[in-house]
Amino acid sequence: MTPAVEIRDLHKSFGDLHVLKGIDLDVQQGEAVVLLGSSGSGKSTLLRCINFMEEPNDGRIRINGDLIGAERGGKMVYRENELCKLRTRVGMVFQHFNLFPHMTVLENVMEGQVVVLGRSKAEARDKALAQLARVGLEEKAPEYPSRLSGGQKQRVAIARALAMDPEVMLFDEVTSALDPELVGEVLKTMRQLAEEGMTMVCVTHEIGFAYHVANKVCFLQDGQILEQGEPHKVLKTPETSRVRDFLDGHSLFKLPD
Repeated sequence: MTPAVEIRDLHKSFGDLHVLKGIDLDVQQGEAVVLLGSSGSGKSTLLRCINFMEEPNDGRIRINGDLIGAERGGKMVYRENELCKLRTRVGMVFQHFNLFPHMTVLENVMEGQVVVLGRSKAEARDKALAQLARVGLEEKAPEYPSRLSGGQKQRVAIARALAMDPEVMLFDEVTSALDPELVGEVLKTMRQLAEEGMTMVCVTHEIGFAYHVANKVCFLQDGQILEQGEPHKVLKTPETSRVRDFLDGHSLFKLPD
């Protein structure tokens, strides 16, 4: 089966700082992959390269078999219109919700559908309500973001991304800005998506989520994948001392019901 995401020899630098150093990674259809590692290991940069918020310096990325960009003189060249289309296929949810404060919840989830996908307002409204119901927030449709908790805002952001019908969903530290008591509701929504077969790549420090929900865990160190495999292998019997040190003190807690 063609991988949903196929990454080969991916490199990314910011000036003299070489952040990604030859990443190879396959994400299969319907798979939930969690990226772990300490700050500065390259996790978020890798995620941002998958949807080309950051353009790689070298390497190849395919989404469901489609090569992104075209090779010119041994280098990949990307056109902005191609990347705009790609971002409708690869949804991304950020640490800080990025909701429009002057729009209602419903309008936030409708906006991209109308502006980017060209859907009618009636179609976008129906899709928005369906996705809000999917994350348990249909009753919040007429509210403004200022009336929501952090966990509710993040679930609206997830609904907004889902409303674009993405082939892959990316989650970048989506619980790190939340109060501890609100983390569970967002993880529950993400677990539900994984159980429904959504292809997901998640950067998180939530080890319990990685253990109980992910199909594959990748541990990054200094811009390279140090270990990858099934969660019970990487998280319970890691092969390297670096991964063991990282996991020291983390408990593989049970996810909330």
